[in-house]
Amino acid sequence: MKERQFYMVREDLLSDSMLKALEAKRMLERGKVKTIGEAAEKVGLSRSAFYKYRDGLFPFHTMVKEKIITLSIHLEDRSGVLSSLLTMVASVGCNVLTINQSIPLQGRAHVTLTIETNNLKGEVQELLAALKEMEVVEQVEIVGTGA
Repeated sequence: MKERQFYMVREDLLSDSMLKALEAKRMLERGKVKTIGEAAEKVGLSRSAFYKYRDGLFPFHTMVKEKIITLSIHLEDRSGVLSSLLTMVASVGCNVLTINQSIPLQGRAHVTLTIETNNLKGEVQELLAALKEMEVVEQVEIVGTGA
């Protein structure tokens, strides 16, 4: 059997059918639809086209998805802030491996959080966006990744 080769291709070069198949896969993975037929119908794709592409198209993040990430987070110094941050991280399926918090200075604390993302519901970028939306979070950035 011939060894399969993979290529990285910019999204704007993919056909409409390929993009629709990727969207249908995303809907199925996130539980927005229950069946392939429903997913294909919602994105305007035939089921046969979905089956043609489903096992050969992967979003880039799934090919290089890191299992462990370390975040640098600046938090406001208020009671319960770290607890609410950890609750949110757990609610999206991440497992906290390490927490390191500095002594709060000038009304804010620096937290270094290492999390396992194997069961992350969604993508890492979505997690970062959700963290940034928290009222008590002033800054979030990825400072390290590993497998």
